[in-house]
Amino acid sequence: MQESLIYSQYIRPDWAPPSWVFGPVWSVLYILIAISFGYVFYLFLNGKIGKNIVLPFALNIIFNILFITIQFGLQNNVLAAVDILLVLGTLIWGMKVVYSKAKWVTYVNIPYLLWVGFATVLQITITILNI
Repeated sequence: MQESLIYSQYIRPDWAPPSWVFGPVWSVLYILIAISFGYVFYLFLNGKIGKNIVLPFALNIIFNILFITIQFGLQNNVLAAVDILLVLGTLIWGMKVVYSKAKWVTYVNIPYLLWVGFATVLQITITILNI
């Protein structure tokens, strides 16, 4: 996979996981994201929540998809670092605003939050090491 090859070429910190870890982790997280974000969009489409609640979830999906393109397509670590901060920020925002309407959505996204927090530190570290 080209992503694995590109990732292996970066100078990485000693604590960086091997490239094979990302596939299984993201596979589980994408299932949680699909279920929980899908529920948020379902609530929005049925008029049970407003734009202010669905917006961070929509933005999170966009920024999450853009990360792969920026990091591995453009191979731009600085933009990827900015993007992952946006992924993290929209996730925290979404978890906060949905809590009063669907607490389980916030709780089920804790693993995603932990992983994105870790990935943010990793991306910023890789960016600094590869300048």
